[in-house]
Amino acid sequence: MVRRHELTDEQWAVLEPLLPASGVKGRPRVDDRRVINGMLYKCKTGIAWRDLPERYGPWKTVYNRFWRWARNGTLTMLVSKVRVIAEAIDELDREVAVDSSIVRAHQHAAGGRRSRPHTGGERVLVRADRAR
Repeated sequence: MVRRHELTDEQWAVLEPLLPASGVKGRPRVDDRRVINGMLYKCKTGIAWRDLPERYGPWKTVYNRFWRWARNGTLTMLVSKVRVIAEAIDELDREVAVDSSIVRAHQHAAGGRRSRPHTGGERVLVRADRAR
């Protein structure tokens, strides 16, 4: 069963051959798919590393792999290769999101000191109620 934030079998089939070899510098790594699904879950939900569900294994394992791969460029390489593959088969969605949030000034922000436009001379501060 594929869960909401996990790789499908088709996505895993594309990603698996791109991963670095396991056990080159020591013992074999734990299940790559489980750890990558843990990384994806953390990134998509924004939870703390320690709150990672147990189905992804120990949170420290997922965190260490994420940190190591981010530092040595493995994650950047994976993303760029997957992007090239997705563009080649026309599966890349290009969406643009525009944030339309409103920023309001505090009530005390009105009526403060203002400066006149700089005309090359000395800068003069004038209170708004005394401006002529």
